[in-house]
Amino acid sequence: MKTLLLYPQFPQSFWSYDRAMEIAGLKAVIPPLGIITVAALLPEDWQVRFYDRNVRLETEADWEWCDLVIISAMLVQRPDFHALIKKAVRLGKKVAVGGPYPTSVPQEAQASGADYLILDEGEMTVPLFLEAIAQGQTQGIFRSPEKPDVTQSPMPRFDLLELDAYFMMAIQFSRGCPFNCEFCDIISLYGRKSRTKEPAQTLAELQYLYDLGWRGSLFIVDDNFIGNQRNVKRFLRELIPWMQQHNYPFTFMTEASVNLAEDDELLELMVEAGFYAVFLGIETPDQDSLVVTRKVQNTRNPLVEACHKINEAGLLIYAGFILGFDGERTGAGERIQAFVEQTSIPQPMLGILQAPPNTALWNRLQQEQRLIEGDSIHPTGDQNTLMNFIPTRPIAEIAREYVEGFWTLYEPVNYLRRAFQQCLNIVPSKRGTQTMQIPVGRKLRLFAQLIWHQGLRRPEIRGQFWGQLWTLLWTKPQVLNMYLALCAAGEHFWEYRVLARERITQQLGYDPLEVSVLPQVERTLVKNM
Repeated sequence: MKTLLLYPQFPQSFWSYDRAMEIAGLKAVIPPLGIITVAALLPEDWQVRFYDRNVRLETEADWEWCDLVIISAMLVQRPDFHALIKKAVRLGKKVAVGGPYPTSVPQEAQASGADYLILDEGEMTVPLFLEAIAQGQTQGIFRSPEKPDVTQSPMPRFDLLELDAYFMMAIQFSRGCPFNCEFCDIISLYGRKSRTKEPAQTLAELQYLYDLGWRGSLFIVDDNFIGNQRNVKRFLRELIPWMQQHNYPFTFMTEASVNLAEDDELLELMVEAGFYAVFLGIETPDQDSLVVTRKVQNTRNPLVEACHKINEAGLLIYAGFILGFDGERTGAGERIQAFVEQTSIPQPMLGILQAPPNTALWNRLQQEQRLIEGDSIHPTGDQNTLMNFIPTRPIAEIAREYVEGFWTLYEPVNYLRRAFQQCLNIVPSKRGTQTMQIPVGRKLRLFAQLIWHQGLRRPEIRGQFWGQLWTLLWTKPQVLNMYLALCAAGEHFWEYRVLARERITQQLGYDPLEVSVLPQVERTLVKNM
């Protein structure tokens, strides 16, 4: 079987870092781990061609060559995903789809013409698909209520990647999360039991990347890396000597719940193993909203203190924040801004609440008849889309707080100040501070571009850039790479905040920062949606 594996393009989004990738001479932040794992599940005698369309586009010759097209996508990739299905149908090619988006909303892939829907987790459903192909079936939907034992998951086909096109590599250690946040689709997709790979299995993946020549930062894509603390400590205790023996070729970042701050041993192990950053789902400093959305793990200890403790352990913090929870009080956006300034989190991912399909939030809102019907019933997958339900406070008020918050937080002077302060907050470990690694061969280009854009071209931040750079160079050179990478990311966010404002303005029909909103506008907006 001649198989063309495609990963759809991302629109410009919070995590796309388009401008930063451009000035660094890179194509994408991280590779698509899911589809290269699917590639490893295919029969050895199948011929495979793979394209991450964010890195390189396939050719018409590839389309003519293939018998079968396999596409994996997340919700944010929706436009290109459907365009690829329709092209395959137009060319008479069989097309199979999978990934989080078709798993959550399979009917949309069917409507575009997909022949095979390989849903849920591939270790369970790809074999069902292969059996159907062997029997000559021309279509099918393959699902499994059972969750796979990820210790049996194959080694991803890292050899299919253009390594020098990415800022970071990616591996996965666990799936699932033990918590029960109402808005989160992770537990509906992967369950509440955190299933982990064996340490030796994960070290083999790292060795493979090492042998392929990768050196630099690596994202462990788990939705909650510390969901199974016993097993993650087992892994870290074996990772530490591996890193020492290989002269620390990688530095790591991952996602974790805030209760990481409650475990001193876990923090120490992560830093010793080479972790430099963690993404935290903080969501809001409002305790009542955390209770409403069932994020109880964030209510046990003061969140500001948790952030300070994680910084003091040696880790950079990224964090997510959400507006629009039920019962949310006016001024939630301002309170998030104050929290971000207090903790100096450089890149707060501020978003508007969405109810993803099949989540507890979705089901509750459906029962309450608050879901908005029509084309916007499903979220776009990015953070600057108005909610797909009727909220408990005015939509116009939430939209204004979102745009105002994002605009202010990513004002260049504010952003660079937080990036600088966060670097100062990080306390070096006994072995020295781990840091974000800029890919070899890209450092000089990135530094030259930053000198031009922030050290010369932008008078509003020129003095700030040089002052902060020299301060870190003389007082904390260990974090210089981290600071430069954060500065580069600023180029993306200064463009993205304009796009976020334009997107909300288009949905509202007016700019929330420039127009006084009348009650009639609010009623019309809800009616039209």
